[in-house]
Amino acid sequence: MRRRDFIKVVTSSAMAWSLVAHAQQPERMRRIGVLMGWPESYHQAQSWVAALREELRKLGWTEGRSIAVDTRWAAADVELMKRFAKELVALQPDLMVTGSTPATAAMLQQTSTIPIIFVLVADPVGSGLVANLPRPGGNVTGFTPLVGSLGGKWLELLKEIAPRVAKVTLIFNPQTGPHVQGYLGPFKAAATFLGVEAIVAPVDDMPEVESLISTSEPNSGLLVGPDVFTESHLAEIIALATRYRVPAVNWSRSFAELGGLISYGPYVVDEYRRAAVYADRILKGEKPSELPVQAPVKFELVINLKAAKALGLEVPAQLLGRADDVIE
Repeated sequence: MRRRDFIKVVTSSAMAWSLVAHAQQPERMRRIGVLMGWPESYHQAQSWVAALREELRKLGWTEGRSIAVDTRWAAADVELMKRFAKELVALQPDLMVTGSTPATAAMLQQTSTIPIIFVLVADPVGSGLVANLPRPGGNVTGFTPLVGSLGGKWLELLKEIAPRVAKVTLIFNPQTGPHVQGYLGPFKAAATFLGVEAIVAPVDDMPEVESLISTSEPNSGLLVGPDVFTESHLAEIIALATRYRVPAVNWSRSFAELGGLISYGPYVVDEYRRAAVYADRILKGEKPSELPVQAPVKFELVINLKAAKALGLEVPAQLLGRADDVIE
């Protein structure tokens, strides 16, 4: 073989092996940080994260091969959210998923460049998280399923299932649920229309909640505001409402599943699936600033008949007919 031909063969072989080696290299592992405002023991929030991971798998992302998911559970502790946000940013993820308003705020304090997808943020514009809903700007976008009009809807449902209610107190923790302020207008407007006295009661801890419920007047009702503090203590709040025979309503279906009277709110599992779709689009090159903040597409009404019976309430047939789920 002539020297020139030999060099061509060697060069061609080297290029071929280079292409094969390149093709065999594993794809780069992408990393997602997840910061949840709830405790790890909260089964409902576990199902939300599971839905996120399942949808990512359906979209072609395999954990351990093409993607890694790092999750932190802050248990309604704002300081813990800040610490975990810092930890997650230090891992240099490709994007973040945050659950709750304070968790999102904590993450934005740590990064203005890593894309953030939030879920369960009630008022992202009013909270200063985004510029506007169609074009959020910056590094954050997401899903805002807890719309303000629910404040009136919850009271209407409570009055329908417990018509003797004449005074309703809305409780929330201002540290973990400042967004609840957005429900107050519709809540008070519905109270005026229905002839119900509306009370707004910020609470800081469970002893304060117990004191409030235990001293409720006859024909009082309770609206458990949507924030990570109340969600972290749902079982305790339900037990108190049952013991003192106070009909109560909450947004999360887990409220009714745990023994609460009635719940009405967005189908949150679906919101986390939609967050996975946004994650897929961002990992493939789209910018969060150009992805609109989206409202809920599905709500569910859940009624607990056992709780109604314990309170001496007869659920109207019309209300039962509208329920998405009835717990016997």
